[in-house]
Order: sequence, then structure tokens, then C-alpha cells
Amino acid sequence: MTVIKKIETFVFRYPLKNPVITSFGVMDNRPMVLIKIIDNDGAEGWGEVWCNFPLTGAEHRARLIDNVFFPLLDNKKIETPNSIFEYLVKSTEILSVQADEPGPIAQCIAGIDIAINDLIAKKENIPLWKKLGGKNKVLPIYASGINPTDPVSTVKNAIKNDFKAFKLKIGFEFQKDLQNIKKIKNILSDDERLMVDANQAWDPSEAKENCKHLEEFNLNWLEEPILANSSLEAWINLKKEINIPLAGGENLSENHVFESFLNSNVLSYIQPDIAKWGGFSKCFPLVKKIIENGNNYCPHFLGGGIGLIASTHLLSASNSSGILEVDINENPLRSDLIGDLLFSNSGYATLSDKPGLGYEPQLKNINKYLVAH
Repeated sequence: MTVIKKIETFVFRYPLKNPVITSFGVMDNRPMVLIKIIDNDGAEGWGEVWCNFPLTGAEHRARLIDNVFFPLLDNKKIETPNSIFEYLVKSTEILSVQADEPGPIAQCIAGIDIAINDLIAKKENIPLWKKLGGKNKVLPIYASGINPTDPVSTVKNAIKNDFKAFKLKIGFEFQKDLQNIKKIKNILSDDERLMVDANQAWDPSEAKENCKHLEEFNLNWLEEPILANSSLEAWINLKKEINIPLAGGENLSENHVFESFLNSNVLSYIQPDIAKWGGFSKCFPLVKKIIENGNNYCPHFLGGGIGLIASTHLLSASNSSGILEVDINENPLRSDLIGDLLFSNSGYATLSDKPGLGYEPQLKNINKYLVAH
């Protein structure tokens, strides 16, 4: 019998020399919230909670886990990871409404779910990707987080590291966006792909007009051109008006929302974020539906090392042609925790055959970035 005995939370912040720029804000540091769950046998499971924006949110999520979730889980028997997920959702339903914080609460539950799945797979002595039915541990990757400032240099460096696909942040001054796209396309070979992410910057009419100028570039996808929570009708109308595949999903949550997008086939590429909503317990069944529906699954992730590893396991379990998002901005909270995930097979992510997530985070490597919460 597996019983939860202890939960530890860790908040890290890595200060940036070159901020990460998006259409809705600037990150001058990279935050990360890690969870360690310890059971009655001393076994450990690790998870990560999404906490990118607002930057002050990392400490808040850690406190939610310490003050809300650990009391709920202390001495709790784990029947299955999914049973714990459902228990936590039900137990915090009123609080979610009362505090009007469905996002942070869902993100905490997702991180806890990752940690519990890691712990249980370790006890079963099987890698998570194999437990979930994955057949391939070597997976293609793309370079993400490409800022609008001198993106050509960023792409050239990524090419040197064997990346074959790249995602540029747009949603700024549109003529500057077009110039950046043209410059990048001019240096890419025929077998290299370019995607763009507008980060919800445009209203539907702007998106339709801007896409007239984007269509000539043969983009692999256009991500979140409008608000993620725009009406489904707005998304459908946009799809009818443009000739660029649409991508989204990182800012969607709940099964019924994803199912409405699946049923409409408005998104060619669907990108749930395992650390933002759902963990393995909800994202894995969702991913199977995405594949069965004929859509492409490409996990979203832009955080620390544990979340990236979890995303890789989920992509493997999809047994699809999806591609893994890898932030190429400097971030030791990612690079110093992932072991040889990105280095044993250049241009690909290669999962371990060790049980669970397969990587024990070496916190001593990043302790100087630990902050109090």
C-alpha cells in the first residue's frame, strides 16, 4: 500500500540577461516550482507546476501546495494516480470558485499528478513512457522561445545544434514580424520548418488581415492568433478565412473545452500543457483522443527540466508524429536538470529506460537560484 507521507516544494528563480519577450509581457527571470512527494516506503516522485506568468505566481503556487494540498494528501492512500487527481479536484472545487483561482489550483493539481505518476512508476520499476504504451523513446524536437530581437542569430545557433524546426514569437509591430519571418525563411533549407506564435495578440479581424500577408511563407502553423477563450465560432470563422494551419491548446483546460475544439477540427495542432492542466491523468486520455481524431499532438512546455521531461514521456506515449517543444533560451533550471535528454542524440530528445520519469533532479546544481516562499 502506497501512502503519502510528505510533500516538499521548491521555488527557483533564474535572473535573465536577455529577457524573454512575448506580446503580453516580458520575463526578466525564469521561475520554477518543483514538488517532491515521499511515500511510506521512502520512495520519491517529482513534479513541476506551471508558473510562468505572472512572475510573482511561483511563490503563490508553492504556498497553495503547502497550505491547501498537503493537508488534503497527508497520509492519503494512493489507489491510482487518477483517483488522487479526482479527489483533489473535488476537494478544491469550492475553493476554486470562492477564490476565483481555477488556474493556479489546476496547475498545482497537474504538478502533483506528475509527481504521483513518477512515484508509482518507480515502484513498478517501469519508465512512464513504457507504462503508458510508448514505443519510441527518441523524439523530434523544435526550437521554441525565439525572441523578435535578432531572431536570425538565434536560429543560426539552433541550426548548429541540429534543430530542424523553429518557432518565432510574433504579435508585435506587424511589419517587424514580417521582416523577421522573411529573414528566417531566407536562411532555412527546404527540409527545415518555421512556425509562428502570436501569443493571443490579435482580435479576429486583425488575425484575418494579417494572415493574408503570412500565407506566402508556407508556415507549418500559426499558434494562438486570437484569445484562446474566444468563442468557438470565432475560431471556426478564422479557420475558414485563412490558409495556414492553426495551433493552440496551452491555454485551454477541462475535457469539454478540448472536446469542442476536437469536434470542430479547428486546430490542426493541439498543444495541451501537462504542467498547466491535467497532468498525466487527464492529458494522456486527451492525447489519445487527439490522435484518434486525426489531429496532431505537439505538447506545449516552456518551463523547467522536470516539466520538459514529463512532456517528452507524454509525447512518446502518443505514438504519433508530434514534435517536442524545447525552449532554447538560456535556463539552467531546465538544462541542469534534464541529464542527457537532449544531448545523447543530437537534434532529438532521448528518454531514459530508468523507472518513472527516469531523471532525479540534482538540486545542488541549481541551489543558488532557490528562493524562499
